[in-house]
Amino acid sequence: MAPVQSRMARAATGFAIAEVAARAKVATATIVRFERGEELKPRTVEAIQRAYESAGIEFTNDDAPGVRVHVAEKPRRKPRS
Repeated sequence: MAPVQSRMARAATGFAIAEVAARAKVATATIVRFERGEELKPRTVEAIQRAYESAGIEFTNDDAPGVRVHVAEKPRRKPRS
């Protein structure tokens, strides 16, 4: 995951930096540093990525890095008899 993908994922989910940090179990400053482009330990980047993926974000690395949002389907109601 690239820093720009983290910013895109945060925008897509509507998460505040503090929420991403809590979900990834890292400090808020860590998210800020990563999104500014500072290099982090691979395990820290993986924790941030997992936090987004658990919220329905898919990271793409085709021609240009990006993100996709997967929204959970609502359960269908059974028709009344």
